[in-house]
Order: sequence, then C-alpha cells, then structure tokens
Amino acid sequence: MSRNIALGSGLATEEKVVNLRDCGEAGCDIDWLSSQTHEAEIDDVMAFTEYAMSKGWGDGLPLVPPTETRVRTMLAANNRYADEVICQLPPIDADCTVEKIAINAVMAGAPAEGLPLIIAALEAMAAPNFELFGLNATTAPVIPLTLVNGDIRNRLNIPYKHGCLGGTASTSVAIGRAIRLIIKNIAGQEVGVTCQTTFGSPGRIPGILFGEWEERSPWAPFAERRGIKGDAVSVYGTMGTQNIIDTTSQKGQDFVEMIGKSLAYPGANGFSPAMPYAEMMVAINPVWAEILHRDIPNLEDIQELIWRHASIDADYLTTNHRQQLEAQDRVINGRVYVAVEPKDVLVVCCGGTGGLHATGFHSFGSCITQTRKIMPGPDSI
Repeated sequence: MSRNIALGSGLATEEKVVNLRDCGEAGCDIDWLSSQTHEAEIDDVMAFTEYAMSKGWGDGLPLVPPTETRVRTMLAANNRYADEVICQLPPIDADCTVEKIAINAVMAGAPAEGLPLIIAALEAMAAPNFELFGLNATTAPVIPLTLVNGDIRNRLNIPYKHGCLGGTASTSVAIGRAIRLIIKNIAGQEVGVTCQTTFGSPGRIPGILFGEWEERSPWAPFAERRGIKGDAVSVYGTMGTQNIIDTTSQKGQDFVEMIGKSLAYPGANGFSPAMPYAEMMVAINPVWAEILHRDIPNLEDIQELIWRHASIDADYLTTNHRQQLEAQDRVINGRVYVAVEPKDVLVVCCGGTGGLHATGFHSFGSCITQTRKIMPGPDSI
C-alpha cells in the first residue's frame, strides 16, 4: 500500500510515492487500525489489568494498556502494515495480523525492537510440521521454546550466559510473554476449553526464550547448521527443563554418557507409543562443550553417542507398553530410544562457566523444530 505525497508549494508540485506502513503517534487520514477500542484508564496499569482479566485477555500479571499511541509507535518503529496477516494460528485458526501482534506485545511490555523476532517466531510456529494445533490443545504441559541466534541476541539483551533460562533480568522475559499472550489471545488457547492440559506449566507465562552462546561454542550456531546465518529464531515444542548434574566426569565420552542416560526415563513423550516421532534438545554449558569438542571433534558423533545412551531396555517397560512400541517397529535390538535418529538430538551451547550442569528439553513428540530468519521491517521509501 502506498500514498502519493505532494512536495513543494503553489502550483509547482512534485509527487513522490512513499510506502507509509504506519502514520505514527499522530494518526493518519485513513486509519489502518481495525481492532475494537475500549475506554479504560490508560495510565492506571492495575485498573487496566483488572479490566483485561475480566475480558479474558490477561495472564495474571500486570499488563501495559495498549493505547493507540503505544500500538502505533510500535508499528511505526518497524514500518509494518497494521493489517498484514503474518499467519493463521490454531486452535481457532485466527488471522494473526501485525496490529494484533503489536497489541499483545505492548501489553506484555515488550520493546518495539523485539517485534521482528516475535513475528519470525510466530511464522515458525505456524509451519504445518510444527503442529501447533496439537501443542496448543493437548493434555501435556508443552510450550514452544524459542532459541535465538545472531547479533540480535546482544541488541535485545537476550540472555545466553549465566542464568539464561530464568532469573536474569532481560527484555527476553517480555518478548517471551508477548508470544504467550498471542497464543492465548489470537490463537485461542484457553485452558479447559480449547486446551486440555492436565497440569500446565510455569513456562506458559513467560515462555522459554534464550540465546546460544555462539562466541564460546565449538560448533557452528544452531540456526546456521540448519541453513540460516545471522539473526534467526528456532522454535521447539518442549515439556520444560530437566537439570543434569555431573560433578565427577572428566572426559567427553563420560559427559555424554551421563547426559544420555539422564535423558532416558520411560515417562518421557519420546518413549510413548502415542508419539511416533520425537526430537531431543540438549543445552551444553561452554566448559563441557570445550571438553566434548576436544575429545569428540565431530558434533555428529556427539549426537549419536547421546542418542545411544538415551535409550532404555524394552523389558523395563510394562508389557502393553512394549507391545505397542514393537508394533511400531520402535524396539531396536531390545532397546527403545528417546529420539527417532541421532540427527534428532539437537545440541546447543549456552549457560554459565561454572559448568557442572546440562539441561535437557524433552519434546512434545509431534512438533518438528522450525527455524526462520529474523527480518527487520521494510524501508519506508
């Protein structure tokens, strides 16, 4: 969409076509914002939060009132058309427009500079192979994990060092919360109605959003390994975090054995006959990553070793459980594996330099990880 702008004065004028995707704080002759407006005390956060909760928009935490000025400011900072449809999000398959994304981002307290990251994450989640419908509707406590690569980690203060998974003061909390509000308010995930989660998860408020410590990683950045260099997001359907402590190992082979065996517990979705496919993400701290790379130079070998150790004896399972897995050809030489193949063990480097810990992110089972490039808003002219 464009408009002809007359430059100059008097009879002599020059027309220039300018791509105006937003009119800024002052508004515009043709209003592109289409959302229904409500009268509220715009400067009273708690009053608005109470009002929003009564409407079903909130997550229980204070919300920033999404005034027209705040929404227009976010759109203007990114030069995006308000009515641009980014994707359709299940379970209700609603159009996810830039305007509605911005409204939820404002409510979450996310910075305007984070809008391109949010949009890229939503595009990734909307991919058919990510199977967002199942993730949003299931009985499981699954949530989308968002992993960030590229220099945008530093520009947005996305944590990737000590405490990257929680407890570090960062704009990533508000960005992750914005994604969760979008899943609730646009996609229509409503517990007990469109979502049958049995217990839910604390991660359903801020999400799980962190970066990879590329500068300390002995491996190529995760997104680059998947064909995208620079600023990128990868989304992965996870059941949450699992801590793995190892205070005794000294060699790479011992670390991966401990990691793999720790991942192998029969109640994980990867071992369920209801989930014919599963990935397994593992976060390795930079101290261990250096040791692993020293002793096992090829990342593919590390993935295979973790995969082999992340298995259980099929006889350890109940009879019915084993029989169902055998019918699916998932019992291999008497063992069952948490991921389908070694390539499905996804390794990333992040976390503090104290070492001693890795983190496992067990998958939902039907979501295939998606990676998208983070694209800034288009030029205005």
